[in-house]
Amino acid sequence: MNNQSISNQSCIRLFADRKKIDACKERLNAEAVPIHQLSNVLALAGNEVRLKIMFLLQEEPELCPCDLSDILGMSIPAVSQHLRKMRDGNIIVSRREGQLLYYSLKSQHLDLLKIIFNHINILKAKEELV
Repeated sequence: MNNQSISNQSCIRLFADRKKIDACKERLNAEAVPIHQLSNVLALAGNEVRLKIMFLLQEEPELCPCDLSDILGMSIPAVSQHLRKMRDGNIIVSRREGQLLYYSLKSQHLDLLKIIFNHINILKAKEELV
């Protein structure tokens, strides 16, 4: 189906449940901020390099760009670009020690990321069974 045929379709229901529709809209409005925050975390985690960085920062309390560069086999500028996006997305925080910056995950995202990374362990276990 192309987009035009989808937009030309009309709903076939006989009656709209106004109460249900209004209640759903209210729930979405009430959860707008956490939904936006979750969407932001998932969007940033949708990039494989950033997901790897998040995984590493979940495993290690702090890492500097040089550490991440060595671990990931990437240039420091490339790693720094990902870190900047994650910092701008409010996923990580930095701490300066002299001229070095150390990055860590914001604690508010750890629970969600632990669920995501636990899924990796589940997939790994399933592969080992095959």
